[in-house]
Amino acid sequence: MRVLLVEDDNLLGEAVNEQITRDGHSTDHVTTLRDARRYVQAANYDLILLDLLLPDGKGLDFLRELRVSGSSVPVIILTALDQIADRIAGLNAGADDYLVKPFDLSELSARVNAVARRYAGNPNPLVTFGDIALDLAAHSITRAGSPVSLTASEWALLEALIQRPNAILSKAQLEERLYSFNDEIGSNTIEVHMSRLRKKLGADLIETVRGLGYKLRPSS
Repeated sequence: MRVLLVEDDNLLGEAVNEQITRDGHSTDHVTTLRDARRYVQAANYDLILLDLLLPDGKGLDFLRELRVSGSSVPVIILTALDQIADRIAGLNAGADDYLVKPFDLSELSARVNAVARRYAGNPNPLVTFGDIALDLAAHSITRAGSPVSLTASEWALLEALIQRPNAILSKAQLEERLYSFNDEIGSNTIEVHMSRLRKKLGADLIETVRGLGYKLRPSS
């Protein structure tokens, strides 16, 4: 997934950024609402992690703007505001989850994965394709019962395809899912990752639709 982190505490922001990246997601980190507004105009995010108290305004105002504009991007609030009234206000404004600081980074990962599964229409973390089984919560995969090791980029590509199993995803769409604005992307990076995925999981798992992109083959 591609995640926008809106957090003005640099230490916390760095920790969250590292955790989300380890989980196989790409992250853009901004510290103001002004930058958050610019970034959502420039990229399609799969999730936003949103602080409520920012130097140039309130995160709730930004959240309400998103929902009024018709955006359905999942939003998890990260805040020190721990009163019941604050939680109710956040959820009523359109947040999908509310996490109070300080929080455990592993809990954040679990909540991110849970929200992503709900929006993908698959709340069950266990997904199977033929002899391939994925645990989206544990970030583990087996083929014919044997564990398979994937890099973060390979996992992110596979997750993107799994979330839209009947859709063709273009190279540009996959690049946007995998990389933040600060990443350098080689011209054949996606092709290299796809080649490695096929070697690990079977050549028939991912279909190349010439001129359009990639999709999962239906499991037999």
